[in-house]
Amino acid sequence: MAITDSKVKRLISESINVKRQLLESDVSCLQIEAAADFIIESYKNGGKVILCGNGGSASDAQHIEGELLGRFRFDRPGLPAAAITSNSATVTAIANDYGFAEVFSRQVQAQAKKGDVLIAISTSGNSQDIVRALEHSADSGVRTIALLGKDGGLCKDLAEISIVIPSDVTARIQECHIMIGHIICEIVENTMFGNDDI
Repeated sequence: MAITDSKVKRLISESINVKRQLLESDVSCLQIEAAADFIIESYKNGGKVILCGNGGSASDAQHIEGELLGRFRFDRPGLPAAAITSNSATVTAIANDYGFAEVFSRQVQAQAKKGDVLIAISTSGNSQDIVRALEHSADSGVRTIALLGKDGGLCKDLAEISIVIPSDVTARIQECHIMIGHIICEIVENTMFGNDDI
């Protein structure tokens, strides 16, 4: 039992250490605030949030969508958000007809307008479908936020705000991504609906 305990404690410590690096990075904290500000500005101007990612990052995109559409900390009207990862017919049709690299950019082209916000999530920063979504968004006046890992990859220089998690371990990166998603949702919700109780 002691061996299991030490493994568990080591993994929890790894997660805490990566989060501590984020906490101690003024740049990262300012980027998270700026990302929330992008979304607030978009909502105030009638915009929406579009999210995309692959695998676990697709789940994170859907998770954040749910927090915005539903509620985060308190009851309030839903905020418009769409995770373009979840319609398997759409994703597979686009992949079949145009190639997998276009599965998100095609949907951004169809659904996003100038002033909307794209949150693109990639632990490597090199997923071609994420790269193409960011490129298309930049050409269309869609504001862009990237949640990345490792060295940020190709996506780092494509997004207006790139928040790079200082880890090479996918699990640790994803744990930080959903924490950042929660922080953004809380800032947005409190600002949009003026709840001072939290």
